[in-house]
Amino acid sequence: MCGITASLLLKGRDPSSRETLKEEIRDGLNIIKHRGPDAEGDWISPNGRVGLGHVRLSIIDLAPTGNQPFHSRNDRIHAVVNGEIYDHDRYREELKSEYHFVGHSDCEIPLALYQHYGLSLMPHLRGEFALVLWDSKRELFFAARDRYGVKPLYYTVVEGRLLVATEMKSFLAFGWKPEWDVQALVDHGWRTDGRTMFKGVRKVLPGHYLISKHYGPVEEKPYWDIEYPDKRMSGTNSIQNVRETRTEGEMIKGVQDRMLESVRLRLRADVPVGIYLSGGLDSSAIAGMIAHVLKEGHTKLGNDASRDLSKMTCLCVQFDKDSGADESEIAKRTADWLGVKFVPVVMDDEALAKNFEDAAWFSETVMPDANGPGRLAMAAIAHKQGLKVVLTGEGSDEHFGGYSSYAPEAIREADPSWPLSDFPESDRLEGLRLAEAKPDLNFGGKVGERPESTSRMLNGSIQTKRLATLTPAKWASWTDCYTDTDQETLMVESFDGCVREAIATKWHPLHTAQYIHTKTAFPNLLLRYVGDNVDMVNQIESRTPFLDHHVTEYANGLPPSLKMKYDPVAKTFNEKYVLKEAMRPFVPDEIYKRKKHSFVGPTRYPDGPFKDLLEKLITKENIEQLGFLDWTQTSELVGKAFEGSDPFAMRGAMVAAQFVVLGTRFGVAKATPEITTQT
Repeated sequence: MCGITASLLLKGRDPSSRETLKEEIRDGLNIIKHRGPDAEGDWISPNGRVGLGHVRLSIIDLAPTGNQPFHSRNDRIHAVVNGEIYDHDRYREELKSEYHFVGHSDCEIPLALYQHYGLSLMPHLRGEFALVLWDSKRELFFAARDRYGVKPLYYTVVEGRLLVATEMKSFLAFGWKPEWDVQALVDHGWRTDGRTMFKGVRKVLPGHYLISKHYGPVEEKPYWDIEYPDKRMSGTNSIQNVRETRTEGEMIKGVQDRMLESVRLRLRADVPVGIYLSGGLDSSAIAGMIAHVLKEGHTKLGNDASRDLSKMTCLCVQFDKDSGADESEIAKRTADWLGVKFVPVVMDDEALAKNFEDAAWFSETVMPDANGPGRLAMAAIAHKQGLKVVLTGEGSDEHFGGYSSYAPEAIREADPSWPLSDFPESDRLEGLRLAEAKPDLNFGGKVGERPESTSRMLNGSIQTKRLATLTPAKWASWTDCYTDTDQETLMVESFDGCVREAIATKWHPLHTAQYIHTKTAFPNLLLRYVGDNVDMVNQIESRTPFLDHHVTEYANGLPPSLKMKYDPVAKTFNEKYVLKEAMRPFVPDEIYKRKKHSFVGPTRYPDGPFKDLLEKLITKENIEQLGFLDWTQTSELVGKAFEGSDPFAMRGAMVAAQFVVLGTRFGVAKATPEITTQT
């Protein structure tokens, strides 16, 4: 786990001195030095047009041979890599006769794979990563991001230079002057497509790469995408239903085997490894599988070969007991059941206030809950415990049907792949009515009516409506010029035509819901606010076994009705049914039987440090300096949140305060109608 920054001078620009570029690269690295305290390195091409920089957190191969940038033996290929490449020993053995490996770092593998496969190297990488590679002979610049966007990677062009970095704040060292992209803010494209909050700054999308040849124009291309079975099978003269031939037991075993393999791979490290634990199935299952593979005797817990479960550290955020959001007592019982060490991390009003601003700054996003500050506090304690790696449970809900909002999609259509899911149409329609009546399908924001054409594109899915309310804000009236197209339409139009066709005609609605979540809110909000960006503040590498593509590709092929199973007699949904059954041997009965609860922080707090912080941030001066929020409406949020105990006002206040934090720390110019143009 590391931080990277890179610069490519495009055609038509003369290079400055190599010393100047080196200084800029180092200044960019200094801004993200929290990501890599163990080593720092840079490389500048002889002509001064290309620069690569890297700060290192040593996880595999702690020796200096793992320091970056990496260089091929003939000095043709140069690269910087952030993340973990699993199963790297196999490639090292296969390619050792044609590539000279300097050390034993997993991050050196992409150079060998590029030399062997060229631009087709990406499908061979297994893990969470972002990388930049320069082929000096071909004058080819290449940057790529992992399949699910676990690791961040951003790019922009400043004065004829392509800049690429792990965090946007690195661009400040190259003379970047950030401006709000009001269009992307208002239509929420910053969290659903390739745009960001800032004009001209984009994300490398998950499963995509950038390429520039001979210092020419930059292109972004996909190398991987999520796929689901076609719910139809074309016959000679008709469309016939596709039936699953595997038994339920075989599919459960298939999930179990792949998850155990994924966990084993992610336990490998030359440093201590721990677990983030909550009261839910996902993290409990990770902890249980770790305990299981350690008992088998073939796997170490990072650099600890003792296999002593009492040394296995599980950390859990502890909210106020009366908040309705605390899961620490359940997590403690799970830890006791496993016989592992349990470390609670208190997240009270004072701790929330202490961590709130940094969570926004380092995540480079806004998210209206306390999970980011909680994750930041938990990573700090993990660091104090001597850990450098933690395993986490992100990605399970997206791939195994864990969100309550999926319920209407699970039953919107019959599941042609699984005969045992057949029941009378009247029961299916009743189940759909009950699912759509659930109260938690909206986060409190307002969404206008979407066109019928958009409903047809979405095949009736409600997921875009729910996600459009995720970060509620009180926009200034002048921003209405950016609402010519509704958010739901923009969201579905951000997918390519093949995906829209699959949503409309080929995929079961549950799979559509999973795709929408996995491509929008998941990489752009969740994985930033409670993932890599926040963990790395305290030099903690988070690994996500549920996001191993061998696991997810298998899960995507399972019958929808086995992911979210509906009982027409009890009229209830059993979320993540197939995963629960696969994980049953590894979790206590309490976790196996527990109904799914969303892991979100409290929305009610007493008068105290957090209220004081919000009042300090949400001032007339600060809101008007942003330029895009309405002060009259925003000024009412803190009072409604605390005196009125309004959870939606609390969410809105958090969003407004986080915008203020980002605007101040990035030094963003005020957005006005005169200087803001549509993009």
